[in-house]
Amino acid sequence: MNDMQIITSSGMETMTSLQIAEITGKPHNDVLKAIRAMEPAWVKVNGGNFSLVEYKDAKGEMRPMYALTKTECLYVATKFNDEARAKLVIRWEELEREQQAGGFRVPKSLSEALRLAAEQAERVEAQRMQIETMRPKALFADAVASSDRSCLVAELAKILQQNGVNIGQNRLFAWLREHGYLGTKGEYYNQPTQRAMDMGLFEIKKTSITKPDGSVLVTTTTKVTGKGQIYFVNKVISKGRELK
Repeated sequence: MNDMQIITSSGMETMTSLQIAEITGKPHNDVLKAIRAMEPAWVKVNGGNFSLVEYKDAKGEMRPMYALTKTECLYVATKFNDEARAKLVIRWEELEREQQAGGFRVPKSLSEALRLAAEQAERVEAQRMQIETMRPKALFADAVASSDRSCLVAELAKILQQNGVNIGQNRLFAWLREHGYLGTKGEYYNQPTQRAMDMGLFEIKKTSITKPDGSVLVTTTTKVTGKGQIYFVNKVISKGRELK
């Protein structure tokens, strides 16, 4: 069984979704579905997505997996049955005892020594992949955070395209309405919902236009704040570059 990873950028011990699948005896796809189903509530309460990384499968293809802290693991485990949840709790306790003992196991045979060396190489590679995956996200967040510039939804669609999502302005508007970020009816159509405004994802820009007859027309434009741009790009990355 692969051991817990140590993510050096934050010092937090994590367990991958592949390891969770192995411990609980569940298919990895089922574990991924459980994690994705639990993530929106976690983001709402905790303000951050789960860490999504990649691994190379038996065919040499890159596949998504999550790297979760103990707290995140036990939160996701509430989706599992009692037996699977118990296995996960017990495994975390074992890992913590190993950490307290120095995290070093003396191999009892050549085969075990080779396996431990292979596991260490896997951990190093997983850490490298996570750092590479997080770098574009961090650069984008830093760039947006240092600017107060809001953007149009059409511009957000272009930003998402640059992050690997095949989506245009109209599809993005539809997705935002479908998921409760924008209004769906009447005068509030395509305007931010109260929830989205409370989250600081959008702002409304009103423009007054004087018509030839002297009357004034007020137009309303929905703009995505810097915080909103980071939020939606993070959501894309956490979902494997798909808006779901």
